[in-house]
Amino acid sequence: MKQSKLFTQAIKTLPKDEDSYNAQILIQAGFIDKIGAGIYNLLPLGKIVIDKISSIIREEMNKVDGQEILMSALSPKDVWLKTNRWESFDALFKLKGSDKRDYALGASHEEIVVPILKKYINSYKDLPLSVYQIQTKFRNEKRAKAGLIRGREFLMKDMYSFHENSQDLDNYYDKVKDAYFQIFDRLNLKADTYLTYASGGDFSKFSHEFQTVCQSGEDLIYVCSKCQVAINQEIIEEQKVCPVCEKSEFKQKKAVEVANIFKLGTRFSEPFKLSYSDSEGQIKPVIMGCYGIGISRLMATIVENSHDEKGIIWPESVAPFKVHLISIGQNEKAQKLYDHLKQLQIDVLYDDRDMSAGNKFSEADLIACPYRLVVSEKTIEKDLIEVKKRADKESKLISQEEVLKLLK
Repeated sequence: MKQSKLFTQAIKTLPKDEDSYNAQILIQAGFIDKIGAGIYNLLPLGKIVIDKISSIIREEMNKVDGQEILMSALSPKDVWLKTNRWESFDALFKLKGSDKRDYALGASHEEIVVPILKKYINSYKDLPLSVYQIQTKFRNEKRAKAGLIRGREFLMKDMYSFHENSQDLDNYYDKVKDAYFQIFDRLNLKADTYLTYASGGDFSKFSHEFQTVCQSGEDLIYVCSKCQVAINQEIIEEQKVCPVCEKSEFKQKKAVEVANIFKLGTRFSEPFKLSYSDSEGQIKPVIMGCYGIGISRLMATIVENSHDEKGIIWPESVAPFKVHLISIGQNEKAQKLYDHLKQLQIDVLYDDRDMSAGNKFSEADLIACPYRLVVSEKTIEKDLIEVKKRADKESKLISQEEVLKLLK
């Protein structure tokens, strides 16, 4: 893409009405736009990053046999009454339609997915089954804060699984755990992310969160010194020892909850009479699990954990472009290199604008493509290209052939 065609541009200073780094730098770099407290628009660069994170999540969910659907964001009051969550779900956005009926904006989709699957699950032969969606969620947060980490509107992947029995749920639950860590590995977050034990509420003894250590995190977790699993702050008083190795030495860390998984049992299947006929013809309730991961929250967490004094350092897997090609002065060699990179299907942002080199370089650092290529009169004279990785301090001059080898 030619940068002259990109309608957004970086601003010179951090916005003053944001107290979180992720929102400040994403606004400054032109990835997002703020419309209100906890409500942000995705601009072209931000949409590319979000789509790449979503694609990674989609690939890993498909590997564990998840089937993608898209459910309605608007839901009628009666489905929430069936599960007794119309009044008990504090963060539910409620509104009244022109038909005088009450509705809710989707904060979670158990009340929608179960009636759908009730139409298709009849026999044990229909199980196990899992479905997921990537969709905007709405939470009526009393105090939206931390930028994209805690918003009133956010993008989330939520998956729901359906099983004959608890053993089958347990087996699938462990598969999703592994899939989540594969996602975090691909986002360069695995080393900082801990499987964290939390209260299971009415469903089971424990549920699990995936907490990524982050200095701006809202949560406190306690990491076992031996097995490296964690316990969240809400259960540490009751759970004095590690639930895995039974050691009692913990290290306290600040973290962001980027995902969670629950064994729901029959909590949502029973109100809707979601059942199946087993191999002996007996009718039994379907056992369920649910698995959430915050996509916009992951974007914010990457930014919080991967930056320097100049701005963001994106992992290559989710960077808006692989290459930022900068032309200093209008020159034919830069245009030819841009065309060649496109032919090789290498994602490239080509800064062909008429502005100072300093402005181009500072904006390139903010956008943070993994590789910066500079073509100028100086490099053309030497028949070389200046190459700099975003995370490196120094650049180097190499031939175009070496550049292409590096990028491949």
